[in-house]
Amino acid sequence: MPICFADPSWRTRLEALLAAGTGAGADLVEVFLESGDRLSLLAEQERVTSVSPSFGSGAGIRVFRGSGSATRDGFVSTNNLSDAGLRQALDQALGMVGLDLSGSGGRPGFEGLPPLRDLGAGRGDGLARCPGVAEAAERLLDGTAQLQRHGRHVQARRGSYSRDWQEVLVAASDGTFHRDLRLHQTLGLSLLAADGDHRSSVARRFGSSDDPDDLRRWDAEATAQDLAASSASMLYAEVVEAGTYPVVLANRFGGVIFHEACGHLLETTQIERGTTPFADRLGQPIAHEALTAIDEGLSPGAFGSLAMDDEGLAPQRTVLIENGVLRAFLSDRAGELRTGHRRTGSGRRQSHAFPAASRMRNTFIAAGPHSPDDLIASIDRGLYCKVMGGGSVGPTGQFNFSVEEGYLIENGTLGKPVKGATLIGDAQTVMPRISMCANDLDLAAGFCGSVSGSIYVTVGQPHIKVDAITVGGR
Repeated sequence: MPICFADPSWRTRLEALLAAGTGAGADLVEVFLESGDRLSLLAEQERVTSVSPSFGSGAGIRVFRGSGSATRDGFVSTNNLSDAGLRQALDQALGMVGLDLSGSGGRPGFEGLPPLRDLGAGRGDGLARCPGVAEAAERLLDGTAQLQRHGRHVQARRGSYSRDWQEVLVAASDGTFHRDLRLHQTLGLSLLAADGDHRSSVARRFGSSDDPDDLRRWDAEATAQDLAASSASMLYAEVVEAGTYPVVLANRFGGVIFHEACGHLLETTQIERGTTPFADRLGQPIAHEALTAIDEGLSPGAFGSLAMDDEGLAPQRTVLIENGVLRAFLSDRAGELRTGHRRTGSGRRQSHAFPAASRMRNTFIAAGPHSPDDLIASIDRGLYCKVMGGGSVGPTGQFNFSVEEGYLIENGTLGKPVKGATLIGDAQTVMPRISMCANDLDLAAGFCGSVSGSIYVTVGQPHIKVDAITVGGR
C-alpha cells in the first residue's frame, strides 16, 4: 500500500526518534520523509522511444552538535522506514558527531511535536488528475509533428515530458512538524536542422508547479513555430567575431547567467566553504545601481515555488541586491547555525538522499524603467543575445555561456544573425556593468545542480544591457 505520512502513527514514531537523538546529546535532530511517484517520456521523430516510471520512499536524518562556526552535523539516508531502520540511521548520524544512542546526559527536554501543519491537505488528488502515459505521449508526438510541419531542413526532432509527484514530511526537535504534497511537470522540444555544411540546433523548455493541467494547455504549434523561426535564423548565420562588446541579454532564460554566476555566490553554503568573494560585502555595492535582484518561492505556479522548504520553513521573498547593494544571503539551517545569517526558506534538496542546503528558488533581476528598444538603441556596435544556451561556472563565479540565437547590433538597431558566440566573464566584473534594465520581466523554468542534488528553479530577468563583456567567437 502507498505510504501516507499524514497517518497519525508517524507522530508517535517520530517523537520517539527525536527524543532518542536529543537524549544522546544532539542539539537538534531533523527527519525528512519522502515518497515519490515519477514519470518521464521521450519522443523522437514519430515514435515514443522511452517511458520511465519510478517510485521510491525513504528518510534522511540529520543531527547537529555544537554552535557557531564550530557546529558539526551528521547525515544518513535510508530506504528502510521501519522503526529499526530509522533508529539505525539515527545512530549512524550521531556517530558522525561523536555521539551514539547508548550515551546519556544529553538533552532530555524534548517534549513532543506540535499538531501537524498539513500543507498538502486538499491536494491529494493532484497525481490522479495528471496526464497518463497515453495522453502525455499523444501531446509529445503532436509537438514533434508540428516541428516537422513548420521547420525547414529538419534532421531530428525530440520532445520530452516528466512529472514528479512528491509527498514530504519534516519533523525536527525544535518543534517543526509539517507535511506537503508537490507536483512539478516539465516539457521540452528540440530541433536539429542541416543544409549541407550549415547546422542549427535549438530547444525550448517549459515547467510549472502544482498544475495538473499544464501539459493539456500547452500550445504545441506556437512552440514549434518559435523553434522553426529560431532555427531558420541561425541555420545560415555567420560565426560572430570575437572581442569585447556591449551586449543586450533577452528576458526569461537570459537570467541563467545571474543565477549561475552570482546567485550561487549568495548562498551561505558558499560562505561556509570560503568560495564566495561577497562573504564580507553585506551592505556594500557589488553591482551597478540599476540592478535589483530577488529570490522568492511564492510566485503561483512557478517552477521554483514551494509551500515550504525542505526544512519545513515557509517560503519568503528575499531581496538579495537592492540598487546595486548586497542586502542578504540565502540561508538554510546549517547556514544560520554556522554563519549567523537568518534562514530564508531556502533549505532545499533533490530527495531524502541529500541533506538540505541553501539553494535558490525563483531568482530574477527586477524590472527597470526602460523599454527593450531603449537598450538596443544605446549601442553603436554590440551583440543581442535573444536565446541563451548551456554553459559552465567556476567555484567563485567565473562563467562561459553559449548564445543559441544572437544578432549583431549596429547603430542602435538589430542587424544580421550570428552564431558561435560565447559570453565569458566573472560575477565581480560583470555585475557592475549591468547598467540598464528594461520593463519586461519574465521567468523561465530550469534545473539547478549543486551539493544537495538537482532541484527545480526559475530564472528570469527583463532585457538587460551589459556595458562590456568578452565574447568568444571566430
